[in-house]
Amino acid sequence: MQKNPHPWKKNIFTLLLALPLISLSVSANNSPPTTTQPTQQTTAAAQRYDSSKDIFHPVYGKQGMVATEQHLATEVGLAILKEGGNAVDAAVAVGFALAVVLPNAGNIGGGGFMVLHDAKSGEDFAIDFREVAPLKAHKDMYLDEKGNVIDGKSLFTHFAVGVPGTVAGMEYALKKWGTMPLEKVIAPAIKLAENGFTVSDTLADTLEVEKDNLGKWESTKAIFFKDGKPLASGDKLVQRDLAHSLSLIAKQGAEAFYQGEIAQKIVKEMEKHGGLISLEDMKGYQIVERKPVVGEYRGYKIVTMPPPSSGGAHLIQILNILERYPLQQYGANSAKTIRHYAEAMKLAYADRSEYLGDPDFVKIPLKGLISKKYADELAKKISDKHIVPASEIKPGKPQPYESDQTTHYSIMDKFGNAVAVTYTLNLNFGTGIVAEGTGILLNNEMDDFSAKPGVPNAFGLIGGTANAIDAKKRPLSSMTPTIVMKDNKPWLVTGSPGGARIITTVLQSILNTIDYKMNVAEAISSPRVHHQWLPDELRIEEGISPDTIHLLEQQGYKVVTKASMGRVQIIQSTDEGFFGASDPRNPDGKTLGY
Repeated sequence: MQKNPHPWKKNIFTLLLALPLISLSVSANNSPPTTTQPTQQTTAAAQRYDSSKDIFHPVYGKQGMVATEQHLATEVGLAILKEGGNAVDAAVAVGFALAVVLPNAGNIGGGGFMVLHDAKSGEDFAIDFREVAPLKAHKDMYLDEKGNVIDGKSLFTHFAVGVPGTVAGMEYALKKWGTMPLEKVIAPAIKLAENGFTVSDTLADTLEVEKDNLGKWESTKAIFFKDGKPLASGDKLVQRDLAHSLSLIAKQGAEAFYQGEIAQKIVKEMEKHGGLISLEDMKGYQIVERKPVVGEYRGYKIVTMPPPSSGGAHLIQILNILERYPLQQYGANSAKTIRHYAEAMKLAYADRSEYLGDPDFVKIPLKGLISKKYADELAKKISDKHIVPASEIKPGKPQPYESDQTTHYSIMDKFGNAVAVTYTLNLNFGTGIVAEGTGILLNNEMDDFSAKPGVPNAFGLIGGTANAIDAKKRPLSSMTPTIVMKDNKPWLVTGSPGGARIITTVLQSILNTIDYKMNVAEAISSPRVHHQWLPDELRIEEGISPDTIHLLEQQGYKVVTKASMGRVQIIQSTDEGFFGASDPRNPDGKTLGY
């Protein structure tokens, strides 16, 4: 199972109580104010936006806004916007910068998804740069001679690595929708890698937690260890090999990564340790431009990621179920509200186990899953009198209505473009393996396949044959980059890391803004809940009222309080400008506007 990536998170409720101290000009990491401090005019606009009862205050900007999990990456993205770049230029710059300054999740050795709204055409797009299984991969590759899953083989070995997609995805987006050359948007990342940056408390804690996995590999220790120990808070992290790799990509494009020097070094790393990725795998990688999955919730258009993400389909499925209930009347995080959340979540996650996979390999009843009529059928299973145990819930039958450590960032610009990107190595630092001579951490995305139907992965998610391993197949994901449209214009950009909990985290960021009229800072600071069908437990964060918990337990829920869930990066566009926030659950995150 995944270790808690942030051991400093002992009491999220205490952290949230401290949030009123955060000003409009300082993000959750309490960094010194930058040149984007709000003027009296922008502060006044933010105050007009907030009601007198608001406790949490979003960041305000008039021209554009960037929200990421690392303040240096946010500053890179904002600088691109200020130089006249658009949201896609900034998104690509941030993607490469996070590979340097957020090494446990930001990456060029992993993959992910991008959802974007192009203001020029008025269209929405979804870019799938998810990793793919190597040509030598097969459905039983993680099983022993008795048919049992071999512990750790899909997580911390060279067999766990899928063919990375990030570099191809970033280059594709920049060429099609960007305005700046690749060399310009990568330059800040190269500088950060060459000159180094100061390790934060958060990164130091994460390195300490993951030291056993990272310490197995000399190529990894050479970067992230000093004197035999993980780098500590205040140390400088310099990544010269990564700077060289980024420089090659800046000059030669994705070809350097998939066919040139970098590809050859990755394949050599694989061959040295019996891994599966070949030069043919690297050369053969292709991104896929997919049609976004689209739904409607209380008059708002939800634009989100289609399969192989399960996130978009089940986000809309849950919203369809919940739309019939007066959630605002029930109250945010009341027992009645949480009950309806949990019952809808259970039904969606049961369907996830049966139907979702790579659409290029399996037929997915997507139209059925997001159908309002199917939601009507599912809602009949939700009762005010009793809850339905997970053991009694089976995947539904949506066909008649056919007529997954990660980081997220959100960007909006003055031109009307909006970009939501969620990408990942899977667990913290992926496999923990740096391909020798590249500075690139390799993913362990192969664990997102179903190693064996019915056996949970590292996030406790159950999968079936639809997500079985196959050569060139993309593993199922929960990543849910989402744009909410109002009057056919981007109104909200949201997303989060969090494995199995991404879908429900994004869900609650949307519900809090639409149903409970919270500002974006409030919306993502509120305690969250999660139910994924199996295990049959209602997971909550600290901060939910003890009386509410008692009522839920009386109704039959097994309520468990665990580590905080997700780290949302959110931006909202209004007539007065942009309002954004970075989740207080990660003090390194930062939102900046100008």
